[in-house]
Amino acid sequence: MNLKSIHTIYFIGIGGIGMSALARYFASLGKTVGGYDKTASPVTESLIKSGICVQFNSDPVHIDRLFMDPLKTLVVYTPAVSNTNLLLSFFKSNDFQVLKRSEVLGIITKNTRCLAVAGTHGKTTTSSILAHLLYQCNEKVTAFVGGISENYQSNFIQRGMEVSVVEADEFDRSFLTLSPDFACITSMDADHLDVYGSEDDLVKSFEQFAEKIKPSGKLFIKKGLPFDGITFAVNEEADYSATNIHIVNGVYVFDVLTPLGLIESLSFSLPGAHNLSNAVVALAMAVEFGCLESDLKIALESYKGVQRRFTYQIKSKEFIFIDDYAHHPTEINAVHQAVREMYPFKKVAVVFQPHLFSRTRDFADAFAASLSKFDATFLLEIYPARELPIHGVNSDWLLGKIKSPIKKLISKSQIVDEIKDLGYPVFITIGAGDIGVEVSELKDKLSYAY
Repeated sequence: MNLKSIHTIYFIGIGGIGMSALARYFASLGKTVGGYDKTASPVTESLIKSGICVQFNSDPVHIDRLFMDPLKTLVVYTPAVSNTNLLLSFFKSNDFQVLKRSEVLGIITKNTRCLAVAGTHGKTTTSSILAHLLYQCNEKVTAFVGGISENYQSNFIQRGMEVSVVEADEFDRSFLTLSPDFACITSMDADHLDVYGSEDDLVKSFEQFAEKIKPSGKLFIKKGLPFDGITFAVNEEADYSATNIHIVNGVYVFDVLTPLGLIESLSFSLPGAHNLSNAVVALAMAVEFGCLESDLKIALESYKGVQRRFTYQIKSKEFIFIDDYAHHPTEINAVHQAVREMYPFKKVAVVFQPHLFSRTRDFADAFAASLSKFDATFLLEIYPARELPIHGVNSDWLLGKIKSPIKKLISKSQIVDEIKDLGYPVFITIGAGDIGVEVSELKDKLSYAY
């Protein structure tokens, strides 16, 4: 498909973080952009303010006439949208060009020098670090990030169109539409078993992704993963490895050993060994891309993070409130490691909203083990997203497996009172559902309390 011949683009699920970045991209090209989402959000509000048309009713009669010509309009949808969606059915039955988000991303990046970030965890943080490094090193880059960058207050970062940075999403095998020049794999834990069926099939999919790299390209892999490529690690032998790590005023200061020598005295402000690992591979990709060491040191120090990735909402001597997107046991373990590293002698309470019935069922014991590490654990009901309930799988069932000294099933309206009554100095909200919508109000109410 020649995207230059397309004048209007309509997104079904435009409020999604990946979809909205694409919408901003096409709007930057002067295309007419619109779309649908089932609920309003800060993302849709921002899109509307930028001049993009957004509707919240799925009845096709509400489609703006600008998007009603099948010969001029491309329709883009996310796999999160059901096949029974009225708008998707309408466009398919009326001969519109209809593509998945991943297919469009593959077309956009095909003629660029594409750097793709894959992995079951760490994609968003790593891709945002990489995009920031290239942007600050004056590369002509367009980046599609799966979160809101604190540096740019956007999930779409652009200085030019010769280089692209994208998240290579394994869900629905979306990353197989890409043909990157550089790619990395940050992790490969079992996930999305509702799609893959088994961990073996997930691994095969990553193998297929690695084969999509261009013949002259490079693959960067976390040390220990079963692939051939440029390895990265933290405090262990690898092609690129963080070493001499210490914390100064809450900031990592470290060196990176590279095939060409030592890069000394790097600074990075995101806590947690997992984030340090993400920084190392982003740095490795930027070095191999050709960025100057001196520029990269300045750029990495100025990186501020991604919203909902260990994001401080309240940070005072009396009370710490952190919010994180973690929705897999490995990610919860990473949050726990980071918070214990930063606040080793403080009691920590967590409120977790499980995401998907199938994920909760498949990893119940692992979830329980990771959540049991906190001093107090509060569970919200499972956020279903695209799924229907599974008999016997609920938050009360998961709660029974947790061994935290204090544990309780609560509603969103009870969070503030529970945290106030508990009186712990560190509080974390985690989950990939709509718990993120509550964060602003929680911040306001808890700010008055401390």
